[in-house]
Amino acid sequence: VQLQASGGGLALPGGSKRLSCAASGILFRANTMSWYRQAPGDERELVATITSNHSTSYADSVKGRFAISRDNVRRTVYLQMNSLKPEDTAAYYCQTQLRGRAYWGQGTQVTVSS
Repeated sequence: VQLQASGGGLALPGGSKRLSCAASGILFRANTMSWYRQAPGDERELVATITSNHSTSYADSVKGRFAISRDNVRRTVYLQMNSLKPEDTAAYYCQTQLRGRAYWGQGTQVTVSS
């Protein structure tokens, strides 16, 4: 299983970023996909999840600002991040599970600063 995340970088407060995570080695359309994030000194936290039938859930801190989606043809999950805040600064990781084991992408850094 390989998860390749991309799309991070520097954003202004109030700005937007779109993260992508391309998956291989799994039956993508059948897998629940998630985005996590981890800021320095903090624990990794769940940001958003999308199931195989496109049901979504979000952390309270990002509800109304972030949107998770998936393209089963491209085997890619996305995280659209709007109205970014400095506290959104973190390394963002995509994640999935297969046979009870969690698999992680390499992380992509998002920094929100003026």
